[in-house]
Amino acid sequence: MIELEVLGTGLLPEPVPLAQIEHLCALALASAGIEDGHLAVAFVNAQRIAELNERHRGKAGPTDVLSFPIDGVEPQDGDGPPRELGDIVICPEHTTDLREAIVHGALHLIGMDHETDDGEMLALQAELLRWSAA
Repeated sequence: MIELEVLGTGLLPEPVPLAQIEHLCALALASAGIEDGHLAVAFVNAQRIAELNERHRGKAGPTDVLSFPIDGVEPQDGDGPPRELGDIVICPEHTTDLREAIVHGALHLIGMDHETDDGEMLALQAELLRWSAA
């Protein structure tokens, strides 16, 4: 079971149902065979995401989404606490499509990287967004 924590929803221009956020995260995680674990989705302002972008990526200014994986995607035995998948941080001010940002962030949590692959991540992202809209 995916355990989801959502923070900062007051920054959203319009409410996004928790069930939709859960569905999008679960769909992206399931693409890597992950069906259990905990993750957080935090909505932050431009100043906060710019600080994180500078600190963790060495890039100045705000961006739309950042992901911070923790435990990785390796299978875990059933004992102990749930796997800590990581955090997805989204800046609504710099995001044109919140659904896309959520899926994009979750795909980064499972180890995908559009900056180094041959287009697989963005192709999968587009496919997952089509599936979730159906």
